[in-house]
Amino acid sequence: MKVFLLLAVLLCAHAEAKLIKYPKNYEKLAIEGRVIGGKNATLGQAPYQVSLQSWYGYHFCGGAIIDKNWILTAAHCLANKFADNIMVVTGTVEWEKPNATYYVTSFHLHCRYNKPTSHNDIALIRLNSSIVYNDRTQPVALPTQQMNEGDEVKLTGWGSTELYGDTPDNLQIVSLKYLPHKKCKEMHNNDPELDVGHICTFTKVGEGSCHGDSGGPLVSAGKLVGIVNWGMPCAIGYPDAHASPYFYTDWIRRIMSGSTKCFS
Repeated sequence: MKVFLLLAVLLCAHAEAKLIKYPKNYEKLAIEGRVIGGKNATLGQAPYQVSLQSWYGYHFCGGAIIDKNWILTAAHCLANKFADNIMVVTGTVEWEKPNATYYVTSFHLHCRYNKPTSHNDIALIRLNSSIVYNDRTQPVALPTQQMNEGDEVKLTGWGSTELYGDTPDNLQIVSLKYLPHKKCKEMHNNDPELDVGHICTFTKVGEGSCHGDSGGPLVSAGKLVGIVNWGMPCAIGYPDAHASPYFYTDWIRRIMSGSTKCFS
């Protein structure tokens, strides 16, 4: 069973959602009120973080600035939406208090999104004006090499701090560890929805992503290594799965250069 849940907002706050999968023993694993292990981020600590909001002002997903005109996020955040109904908020740790707001010219879901299920869950947003950089708003670089087991990864988002809990006012940040694909696959019982386009993070029970974090950035050594996709709700001892910008580098560059031809 899967439900869309975003890593930055809650369902009760109208968040979209990160993709949530429930293990068979979920009833035993889920602990009400569990905090997902993060702490308040300080202003400028994650200057690449953005909040995707509806035109009437609720947060539904996260994203990352990769260029003055481009935001990278998850495809499931934008499915069934219209560009003119989306705002991008930058330069803040409080999603309701933007430093700047930008509007969307177009967005591009990967042409193979959800084919098969949960694969290619990545998307690009083109803004109608260039982002103004300052000490709290900066782009993050794309990765140039694969990761090593145990590499530290910083996850940020306005996602719930507990399953079906309230959205925090302040951006949350948590330190996780990169988990190689083979080990991640084993921990997910060879789930076919975990493909080579994903990277995984894991530390321990009680740390990980939750509602409202979808589309949000994972950064390691100053590089954008992941975009939140799906996981077991929430931080109950399974790795979280994220789209890998490294794997999709060619697709990202093609879209940004103006090519909309579908590449598998």
